[in-house]
Amino acid sequence: MSEMKLNASKMRRAFSLVELVVVVLIVGILAAVAAPKMFDTSTKARESATKASLGVVRNAIELYYSENGTYPESADTLSTDLQKYIKGPFPASACGTKQATVRDGDAADDTTGWVYDSTTGNFWVNDKTNFSKW
Repeated sequence: MSEMKLNASKMRRAFSLVELVVVVLIVGILAAVAAPKMFDTSTKARESATKASLGVVRNAIELYYSENGTYPESADTLSTDLQKYIKGPFPASACGTKQATVRDGDAADDTTGWVYDSTTGNFWVNDKTNFSKW
């Protein structure tokens, strides 16, 4: 009897093909569910970085306004006017073409950097797609 148990334990040392197929299917299903969430994180990170940069620049514009009683004159002078309120270089937009250039206007007209409206002090991403008026 002990010899029969010994032979049975020697025979059952590997997984069967059915067990392996089931495990591969489960791992495949988990990967199919998790992969889209993992790959979308870079887009969300860029959007979060852009929103943070927007907040920094908008706060700097409001500080400038509270000290001077007027908004900075134009997009050309914006980065130099706000240098006192922003530590480090003027932030670049992490969305679109990822540039720190600022254009005058009241609407997004291309996909380059930022848009600044000197009459209202509005500042937003210069992109025609989904986040032009964040």
